Amino acid sequence: MSTQKAGTALVTGATAGLGAAYAEELAARGRNLLLVARDQARLESSAANLTERFGVRVAVLSADLATPMGMRNVEDRLAADPSVDMLVNNAGGALFGPLSAADPDGLEWLITFNLTSTTRLAAAAAKAFSARGSGTIVNISSALALNILPVGAVYSGTKAYVIAFTQALAQEFAGSGVRVQVVVPGALETAIWAGSGIELDQLPKEAVMAPHDAARAALAGLDAGELVTIPSLPEYTKWEEYETARQELIPGLSLTRPAERYTG
Repeated sequence: MSTQKAGTALVTGATAGLGAAYAEELAARGRNLLLVARDQARLESSAANLTERFGVRVAVLSADLATPMGMRNVEDRLAADPSVDMLVNNAGGALFGPLSAADPDGLEWLITFNLTSTTRLAAAAAKAFSARGSGTIVNISSALALNILPVGAVYSGTKAYVIAFTQALAQEFAGSGVRVQVVVPGALETAIWAGSGIELDQLPKEAVMAPHDAARAALAGLDAGELVTIPSLPEYTKWEEYETARQELIPGLSLTRPAERYTG
């Protein structure tokens, strides 16, 4: 199902990296946009550029999604603006390092930004879209949800949550007209690495994708009806095998008696 239509897509983290790439790709498809980020000047510059290039309507909303007020401002807009029929839940941060040496305030910021804001905005969109019987929610995870590193316990944990969260939403909204997708990109050439504990130049070049390539792949996956889109995965059957193995665990996850290996 194509996303090439004239509704309004709300994109968070929209002035740089993957969010900016999403905004451009959606504008090229004729989508009107509501750009959300912290920097008002960059928002206005991005909006003017996209309007001039693609002739779409672009509104902006300055909000810090690591704060309760910022989250509420976007939630209120989702509730009040019936033109918004797509949420790209992209904004987030990254911190890497041993948990034993971590700053607790930094961890709280990361959890709030990656997990709480994603959940609250998706919930606001879910309420609005369900009432209309249509809409699309795209949540951005990370390959580090699956490729777990010793210095990425909290980051990987937040991004693994996004996958499970979106899979549950897919079950909740089945047959409702509301579509969901989780995108699981690998390393992207963005500023998220700066000061995170892992710098971009530490990564092998062959492992780093341009944001526009990731955004195009993600939208192609959405068009194809994928629930989980992994832009760089050569064989999608590998993900399907992974999911099949997970499903096969389910009958044994909750039974009246412990497994025999624990009762001998």
